[in-house]
Amino acid sequence: MHPEIALEATGNAMPDVKPALQLSELSPAIIQSEIRAMSVECDRVGGINLAQGICDTRLPDAAAAGAIAAIEDGHNIYTRLDGIAPLREAIAVKMAQHNYLAVDPHSELLVTNGATGALHAACLALLNPGDEVLLFEPFYGYHVSTLLSQRLVPVIVPLDDADWTIDFDRLRDAMTSRTRAILLNSPANPSGKVFTRGELARIAELATEHDLFVFSDEIYEHFLFDGREHVSPATLPGMAERCITISGLSKTFSITGWRIGYLAAAARWLPAIGYFHDLTYVCSPAPLQYGAAAALRALESTSFYTDLRGEYERKRDLLCAALTCAELVPFVPQGAYYILADATRLQGATASEKARTLLRQCGIATVPGSAFYRAGGGSNLLRFCFGKKDPDLHRACEALEQLA
Repeated sequence: MHPEIALEATGNAMPDVKPALQLSELSPAIIQSEIRAMSVECDRVGGINLAQGICDTRLPDAAAAGAIAAIEDGHNIYTRLDGIAPLREAIAVKMAQHNYLAVDPHSELLVTNGATGALHAACLALLNPGDEVLLFEPFYGYHVSTLLSQRLVPVIVPLDDADWTIDFDRLRDAMTSRTRAILLNSPANPSGKVFTRGELARIAELATEHDLFVFSDEIYEHFLFDGREHVSPATLPGMAERCITISGLSKTFSITGWRIGYLAAAARWLPAIGYFHDLTYVCSPAPLQYGAAAALRALESTSFYTDLRGEYERKRDLLCAALTCAELVPFVPQGAYYILADATRLQGATASEKARTLLRQCGIATVPGSAFYRAGGGSNLLRFCFGKKDPDLHRACEALEQLA
């Protein structure tokens, strides 16, 4: 029965009170990302932005040429909800070569609006409000905010601050009857941790034992240093059915504004995930999908990925040396392109105040470490991004050295 009819039938009158306009229950807890806030402040003062992970190095020529050709050829309308076939096929080849995953491009791959869109759609398709998702601290704030936006419950498991190792007793103790998934990010933002094969194998055992999904954000998979390997959890025993592999080309090809991500999962999950991605984003920009496909094909048999590692390892070492000189002791990252550094020496009671002190003193924007921790954590840490053009990175290093 319709609610108004039910009220009339029982003799009750609808109260003639109009509720006040107000924010949703979620909104008061949502604030502007510290990453965005520091980027805005950096623009205001004309500083060097080492805050946002925009990766403004040059994109591959094949990507630009492919996108321009697609525009001129009229590929400017919606694509299929799972993305264009040439891109899905190129991603499948890449995953076979680099991730050792055999993925059917027609039933197990979804092109998404960035890795962020992939996670958002997967959570909508596979989890229910009130479900708990385990993730490690320091965490990427957008992961936590995505979970909260869907009324999921993030359960934070801290890593060891000294070397970012996992306390598996603590991880197991965090599990409850409402735990439905584990969210991984390797290489990790902001710590630069690369999860080892042994760590991932133990996580896989827990996921299998407790029948959990594993959401694996692998967007920094090609940024690996000191000979480390990237392991996709989906390759481990028992994980193919429960692992949702998320990645993209934003960081690898320096095209963060293109919003080309992708998701690989068992065929049984793809229709529902694709539905929610279509509902929210429709599709990634059509001509940019063609550009991404062209770049993947062109770089398939080249030294591009090896050269990328070498280039970013050099950038890492350059910035770590400057931070050490400035007595902002860095946690040397194993992967990705961020450095967490100890900012105890800077003026300020909070990480936000210390970040603004650094911006004021030497014109460098960073992200307060508190953005990656629960309340009270990360108060003496700052995150620096070294995914920058060399001239900007050199200017930042010179400014830091003057701080010493």
